[in-house]
Amino acid sequence: MWLLREKKVVNMLAYFLAVCLCGIAFTKAEEGQCVWYGECKSTKPGMINCLYEGPSKVMTDPEGLDILRTYCPDLVTGNETKTCCDVDQLRTLQSNMGLPQQFFLRCPSCYNNFLNLYCYLTCGPHQSRFMEVNGTVPSAKGTAVKAVTYYLTDEYAQGMFNSCKDVQMPSANEKALSVFCGRPAEECSAEAWLTYMGSIDNGHTPFGIDFVIGDRNVTTSNGTYVPMNYTITPCDKRYKNKTACSCQDCETSCAPIPPIPPPPKPCTILHIDCYYFAFAIIFLVFNLFFYIYVICYNVMIRNSLGVMDSSYSHLGSDDEEYSSVLCVNGDGKKKRRSGSQNQKSSIPKISHADISCLEKTGSWMETVLENFFCSWGTFCSKHPILILVVGLVIAAALSAGISIFQVTTDPVKLWSAKDSRARTERDYFNSHFGPFYRTEQLIITRPHNNTFVPHTLPPPSEKIVNYTSLFDKEFLHMTLDLQLAIENITAEYNGKTVTLKDICFQPLAPDNTKCTIQSILQYYQNDHKNIDKVKKGQYGFFTVADYLDHLSYCMQAPASTQDTVGLNMSCLAESGQPIFPWISLGGFDGKNYNSSEALVITFVVNNHLDEDMNKKAEAWEKAFIEFMKSFSSPNMTVSYSSERSIEDEINRESSSDVLTILASYLIMFGYIALTLGQYRDCVECSLPNLVVDSKITLGLSGVLIVLLSVSSSLGLFSYCGVAATLIIIEVVPFLVLAVGVDNIFILVQTFQRDKQRPGESVEEQIGRILGKVGPSMMLSSFSESIAFFLGALTNMPAVRVFSLYAALAVLIDFLLQITVFIALMTMDAKRQRDNRLDMCCFVKMGNQKSQDGNYEGLLYKFVKEYYSHFLLKEWVRPIVMTIFVLYFCISGAVVNKLGIGLDQKLSMPDDSYVLDYFKNLSAYLHTGAPVYFVVEDGLDYRTLEGQNAICGGNGCPQNSLCGQLFTASLQAKYTKIAQPTSSWLDDYLSWLSPGGDPPCCRENAASHKFCPSTDNTSTCIGCPMGQSIHGRPNAKDFMKYLPWFLKDNPGVKCAKGGHAAYGSGVNLIRNKTNVGATYFMTYHTIMTENEDYISGLKMARKIADNITSTVRTMLNNDKITVFPYSVWYVFYEQYLTIVKDTVENLCICIGAIFIVTFLLLGFDFFSALMILITIGMVVIDILGFMYFWNITLNAVSLVNLVMAIGISVEFCAHVTRAFAVSLLPTRVDRARDSLAHMGSSVLSGITLTKLGGIIVLAFSKSQLFQVFYFRMYLAMVLYGATHGLIFLPVLLSYIGPPLNKAKLYKHQNKDQYESDSIIVPSDNRSNYQSIGS
Repeated sequence: MWLLREKKVVNMLAYFLAVCLCGIAFTKAEEGQCVWYGECKSTKPGMINCLYEGPSKVMTDPEGLDILRTYCPDLVTGNETKTCCDVDQLRTLQSNMGLPQQFFLRCPSCYNNFLNLYCYLTCGPHQSRFMEVNGTVPSAKGTAVKAVTYYLTDEYAQGMFNSCKDVQMPSANEKALSVFCGRPAEECSAEAWLTYMGSIDNGHTPFGIDFVIGDRNVTTSNGTYVPMNYTITPCDKRYKNKTACSCQDCETSCAPIPPIPPPPKPCTILHIDCYYFAFAIIFLVFNLFFYIYVICYNVMIRNSLGVMDSSYSHLGSDDEEYSSVLCVNGDGKKKRRSGSQNQKSSIPKISHADISCLEKTGSWMETVLENFFCSWGTFCSKHPILILVVGLVIAAALSAGISIFQVTTDPVKLWSAKDSRARTERDYFNSHFGPFYRTEQLIITRPHNNTFVPHTLPPPSEKIVNYTSLFDKEFLHMTLDLQLAIENITAEYNGKTVTLKDICFQPLAPDNTKCTIQSILQYYQNDHKNIDKVKKGQYGFFTVADYLDHLSYCMQAPASTQDTVGLNMSCLAESGQPIFPWISLGGFDGKNYNSSEALVITFVVNNHLDEDMNKKAEAWEKAFIEFMKSFSSPNMTVSYSSERSIEDEINRESSSDVLTILASYLIMFGYIALTLGQYRDCVECSLPNLVVDSKITLGLSGVLIVLLSVSSSLGLFSYCGVAATLIIIEVVPFLVLAVGVDNIFILVQTFQRDKQRPGESVEEQIGRILGKVGPSMMLSSFSESIAFFLGALTNMPAVRVFSLYAALAVLIDFLLQITVFIALMTMDAKRQRDNRLDMCCFVKMGNQKSQDGNYEGLLYKFVKEYYSHFLLKEWVRPIVMTIFVLYFCISGAVVNKLGIGLDQKLSMPDDSYVLDYFKNLSAYLHTGAPVYFVVEDGLDYRTLEGQNAICGGNGCPQNSLCGQLFTASLQAKYTKIAQPTSSWLDDYLSWLSPGGDPPCCRENAASHKFCPSTDNTSTCIGCPMGQSIHGRPNAKDFMKYLPWFLKDNPGVKCAKGGHAAYGSGVNLIRNKTNVGATYFMTYHTIMTENEDYISGLKMARKIADNITSTVRTMLNNDKITVFPYSVWYVFYEQYLTIVKDTVENLCICIGAIFIVTFLLLGFDFFSALMILITIGMVVIDILGFMYFWNITLNAVSLVNLVMAIGISVEFCAHVTRAFAVSLLPTRVDRARDSLAHMGSSVLSGITLTKLGGIIVLAFSKSQLFQVFYFRMYLAMVLYGATHGLIFLPVLLSYIGPPLNKAKLYKHQNKDQYESDSIIVPSDNRSNYQSIGS
């Protein structure tokens, strides 16, 4: 019993002791102890702490307390602050927090949450609550901890991650987690981030940290652990006296982003496009009224049904005496209209009282012009030598100006007005920051290689990642060999050797003179050894990291100064700049860079405003192009381009097309020379007669006069300092040749068809001929010239210069034609009358009688006797009107869908190497050109308000410049802004922060001068800072240290140095006491079509204008301006207003033609209106033609459209004037008469002349010539000819101007012996003949 009782007592005692021990143990765990204290062992990644399982110790070291207050203020509890770390551990903590501070400090809550993770890990007084030692190693100082488990609550882990996941790196346009997570920030998570930071494989962690996330207590063999759950500060909340994180660094801080406005709905009516609907209605309404008019006219006016009184017959029949048109009588049977060719068509006698004031004035003007030209022609004919000498001397004097002739080839000066916004902003950017760099670029692909490079991630991962064959190690070695070979290219300039190093951009010069080369090979610092570098595991059995691991890390964190995969290589280029993968790779999906299909290598070369300073670069570029042309490899396909490539290829294209253009003009010259001749019928023809009657000399003289007028225009404007363009040289001769040749044909053929009056000398006859056709020549030439002069009012330089040169050339050509050509024509007429041979005028034939006037050529006979009669038949005219109006409506319906822009591929020859480059540029590149948002001088960055208007970090409003650009980047497809902006201001404020070991901003302790962050000497100390303003530097400190920041190079300890990224982006003014103009750079999205570029420019300006408005409001300063600049803006600005400019130019030209024709036709409103209608239809039809044949609207096509108006005048003016002065009784008669006499000259003078030359242009090697010259010239001639020779006569036959009573009154009373009624001549001679007979 005793034993039993004793046993019970022992059991109860044991139970009691166990309970007591458990209580003691629980109390110990609740209070917590240290797991380490002090540092025991040094390793390459860092120090390993000493094992210590005792209570925390009081921190008494002043330095240690200062570090605690700076980095771990929550652990400081007063003078008796207990920690599990000594001052050495705190120094290590301070040193290790340098990079996290630079990246995370812009978001205070993120930075604080991150700090607390490591503060409690390193120094927490109760480490044993949440930390478990998993491994130790012996050391000289004792047992060292080589692995721990760190228990965290899910709330803390997720809260810390969420507070940091959006923090940006402004200089790299990346998220900071890309550096700390070992993978792209988009793929990072709280678990992945903590796992990566705790792994010793990242190359920075000296001992393993196994982060275990969970909310429940964990019991192991070593005890029970409570997950650390320090209070998290969300990023959208303030941390102590710090402001909440900005929208750029914290999504939850952002106000709702305005939704993207929906695209404008297309205009529709009844689900039909508005233009289609409108022009369909126009066509239907026209046909309704037109055919009602035609029916009523035939029934009521012409009495086609035979029911009206015959007394109406005195009104005349439209076809009477000429066509004998079959009409329908009252019985519905066809019969020939009564009357015969001898029947007279009487016109009522006109009295003076019947004539209106305008008709009197018009008749008077017509008489004055005819008398003037008659007198002037007679004078020139009687003094041919004098006229020739004076005219040629004046023309030669003007042409002599070509000796100082200048051609503008700079595309900026061609397409952008000097005072345009884009040109002004470009000049501002160039003058403050220097011109944008010259670039030499390669796009490298692997042909027919669809294999992959499998890569196994380092253990413990077993995941395999496939890379495209571009990333094969051997291929990278080959690519590096090519890149190094290009770097070693040399050229000769002025007897000196030029290397890439002499001309390249060196961002860190003079500290680092390496060239800027954008290439992923820079991740390996252009070193073959670095590509081959690997890191093996502890026992050398497996590969921990190789070139692909380093590549993957650098593509995620291009601004990193050291990878964390174990190779410990920098990602920065040799020049010190980050290499962004979206620039140096192409053909990838999203951010899956390992799927890239192209390598992009860009050599960045300095550019200068002084063109002479670019000569060395141009010489090297020439050698580069020659090298690339000779390079070939079966394993790679390389497309390439240099800064000079486009200009070189355009010049080569122009040279290659010289023969084509020359052949075109020679064909036209030959046609003119041959067809001007006056040849007899073949029955009478003989070689002597042919040589006498030919006018080859006169024709060539006329062509030379055209060329002389062009040279005179070039010379005169050269005297005035107006530089020409290649467009002028190519287009103006074509235009003036059309105008000049037409006038030549009219002059010569009118003379050939005229019969010399009895007693009239040759001089008087030619004077009389000029009196007849001179007003018509003046009408066309003056209207075109004035239209072109007014067209020069445009802001587009290429169009303005063309208009000036063309206007003057047309005017000079007209003056030379009525002087020099009249003299030559007189001499040629006398030669022909004397039976002297053409081209050999000193040889006289026998007694053959030369052709003596009244000569009608075959073309004239065809038009007069067949074509004009057929065209004006009653059943043909309505068909013509319907067809032309239908095509006009079709063209008008599609005119708003005309493409805008000029595809630069069209400016290249078919065999140009640049075409392959353009093709690959569109196919592979994923990022557009850089865009700079420039803040002009005037903003005070020293003030808190000025900084808040710009910055993007903590304390910065969402509507600041950086904030608005960040918001824009979130809607990249709409805004065309691909990335948040790099901000020198945010990086500068981070650089000024006092943390880090050493801090970024340092000065020499003795001299107080700048000490680079890469200088590790002990003489450098942190920058002494004055009193801050809301955590920002005061104005004095801001300006004192800003120049230091701009020349500090980024390094391992401080990645925020601004020399490489911002050295040229900040202007310091007033002896570096203030900040002037600055820029903030980002990138456009990829742009492949003209519409993309135009939209990108529009959106950039819209964003900049909104920023300007916001900043002005925030600072109450209306002088601050923000504008966007990209290198291509100056070329695409014209397309923002090209439609408006086109409409204005065409309306001005057509309006000027209307006014001039109205005046020169004797105030004949209806005639001017007919010309206006016809030219308007020609222009609309050409625009429709452009749409159907894929010709875009740009400056080149606008020049052609303006020229089309001028050529259209030639097709319309002569026929219209002949109709207006004709005195035949009906409109149909007058239309037929004008077509017969002027149609053949217009047809032979313009249409046939031009067609031969135009067809040759189709064989040009230049795509630009094929599209904008062959196609558009063909359209000009075809539409001009069809409208002038088909549509216009029919239109005149319906609604042409009525018979001028003043002219009729004058004609009826010109001879006292002439009868009171006008007898229509049986040969249907026009006014030119009837008045002159």
